[in-house]
Amino acid sequence: MKFEATKLGGVFIVRSEQSADDRGVFYRSFCQESFLAAGLIPPMLQSSLSINHRAKCLRGLHYQREPGAETKLVRCVAGAIWDVAVDLRPDSPTHRQWVGIELSAANGAALYIPPGCAHGFLTLEDGAHVLYQMDTAYRPDLAAGVRWNDPAFAITWPTTPDVLSPRDRDYPDYDR
Repeated sequence: MKFEATKLGGVFIVRSEQSADDRGVFYRSFCQESFLAAGLIPPMLQSSLSINHRAKCLRGLHYQREPGAETKLVRCVAGAIWDVAVDLRPDSPTHRQWVGIELSAANGAALYIPPGCAHGFLTLEDGAHVLYQMDTAYRPDLAAGVRWNDPAFAITWPTTPDVLSPRDRDYPDYDR
């Protein structure tokens, strides 16, 4: 596994070596030893799967507040998404900055997102399946979010979403 640093401290693109033959492709999607060797928290207490029927479906930008802030590893296992992490850590030199990457079943890449960052994605194809692995259990009382198109972040999305929840659409402006 290779861990590529992004401009946001603690956010990494995770790439696995793929081997292919007539049967298809095989790669290791998670290895606790590799994460520990890279100095990263292995995100394996809970996992969730998001099944998205249509392209241009936006989910996010979500995070959990302390004391339940979570580390996430996000991977697209069917279809393709534009995946985004936003730095919400007030003392970070990259506060309010974001990174985005295409994650797809074809490229096998994943995005590692530390506590203090919001996460969201936009589906690029119908039938995108997104697998999340987290280092802590979900707590609805600590769930929070920021709006996907908040000018405080100026995220460049590849297209405008057609499908998003009222909650994600109506988050207030970020004020920190």
